[in-house]
Amino acid sequence: MSLLRRLAPLFLLTAAPACAQTSPAPKLQDADPALWVVRSPTTTVYLFGTIHVLKPGLTWFDEAVRHAFDKSDQVVLELVLPDPAKMQAIVAASATKPTGPTLTDRLPLARRKQFVDAVTSLGLPAGTFDRVKPWFAATNLSILPLMKLGYDPANGPESIITAEAKAQNKPVIGLETAEQQIGYFGALSDKAQISFLDSTLDELPKVGPQMATMVDEWAKGEPDALAREMNDSLKDSPEVAKVLLVDRNKRWAGWIQNRLATPGTVFIAVGAGHLAGPQSVQRQLAKLGIRAERVKY
Repeated sequence: MSLLRRLAPLFLLTAAPACAQTSPAPKLQDADPALWVVRSPTTTVYLFGTIHVLKPGLTWFDEAVRHAFDKSDQVVLELVLPDPAKMQAIVAASATKPTGPTLTDRLPLARRKQFVDAVTSLGLPAGTFDRVKPWFAATNLSILPLMKLGYDPANGPESIITAEAKAQNKPVIGLETAEQQIGYFGALSDKAQISFLDSTLDELPKVGPQMATMVDEWAKGEPDALAREMNDSLKDSPEVAKVLLVDRNKRWAGWIQNRLATPGTVFIAVGAGHLAGPQSVQRQLAKLGIRAERVKY
């Protein structure tokens, strides 16, 4: 599962009109995603891994997750989205490439038809992404097919957690700003961006089954399996892995280390891929001498 698919909801505000399918209300299914806790003598920090886009019907915001949230006096997400107009401006400043060869022409001949077919299969004009950078095209090509299958950020934990935090008057802050997250993509070398797009095109035929497997592993609280599914493509691009996963996990671990010095209870919700695998936030915390314990429920 491409890392883009975890981060893609950042860019839905600038993508094509929503194309999620409508269907009758689904039967509710219990989900028990993984939750961890880090403690100091005065502070408790919960770590909850999310799937940014979900179909309706999973009852995950209950039991230990809800208990941890209700106890917390601060909520922390990867970022707090700015208003749509500002988000569009931020993305446009980093994503567009108004001059030079089109993105289609920059791709190897063997890739061009596959790229155009992927774009038009979404009901978009063939040249929709010709004047954007490869990372932006890849991001949209990652998320729009999922929306056609019924996945929606409105059902994702970030949306639900944010709404409940507002209802309970809990402060919500971001570990990063939108400018920072967009900047990570823009800072990737052209070679890494093209590789990212190549990986996305290769994954498109299996996007549905992959996402279904990932959500099932998340719902069952199986972070190791989830890590294998989510981070598999990163092995092909060390630069992408370093910029979008490893370096961020290190920074977040440092943020948690500093936060442990301030009394209170904090609920942190970030993409589940950041809390799984050998470069996870928990592993980075361990290097700082801080232990994260899995919450059993």
